[in-house]
Amino acid sequence: MKLLILGGTRFVGRHLVTAALALGHQVTLFNRGKHASPPERVEMIYGDRSRDLARLKGRRWDAVIDSSGYLPRIVSASAEMLSDCVDLYVFISTQSVYADISHPGVDESAPLMTLTSEQLQVANEIDSSGQPSALTYGEMYPGLKALCEKAVEDAMPNRGLTIRPGFVVGPYDYSDRFTYWVQRIARANNGKEVLAPGRPGRYVQFIDVRDLAEWTVQMIERKETGIYNANGMRNSVTMGDV
Repeated sequence: MKLLILGGTRFVGRHLVTAALALGHQVTLFNRGKHASPPERVEMIYGDRSRDLARLKGRRWDAVIDSSGYLPRIVSASAEMLSDCVDLYVFISTQSVYADISHPGVDESAPLMTLTSEQLQVANEIDSSGQPSALTYGEMYPGLKALCEKAVEDAMPNRGLTIRPGFVVGPYDYSDRFTYWVQRIARANNGKEVLAPGRPGRYVQFIDVRDLAEWTVQMIERKETGIYNANGMRNSVTMGDV
């Protein structure tokens, strides 16, 4: 298959490229070229998705994977432009989109976070010329991702695959949310104690980025559509295990 990846050089996107190549697919990246260089087998199209989408016109791919979408207007423009260029639009979202995650067992039908028009205006005015992330948009991030999901469905009805990962961990993670603990424990030589959150027996959930990437590509191969949570097995790892 021929796959287009919007982004593809940081963390999840980088592993999506690796998984797609390992499974024998042709990969094209569209990004600003500000991070790691892609493998030699990967075609690069340089551009900023907020203004250079026209550089993708006249091309054809089986699917696009959007691993860098944060603002609904940008995702909407991407999906509308690519609606005649791809069969499937894959949007990498987050389980943060759910309005209430205080109880276990939240499934894909649960209510989502919302934003006011004022919050959306504030988000659109944030400078994203650097490297945007969840931290860039703070408390607005979950609502923005929910609106991005809707933008894909509006532009390409029944041709969208939305992946909502939980806590993603693994190589090239730039967030330091999980790697902090790995490094902190490594420094605790000679049996020194480390202050850790919660109870040792409390269950935690996360998903290895390599598993997430491989599974996402396999879903594309099967031409799946719809919305899917993606996380590690429930009740299998405790904070003490970590």
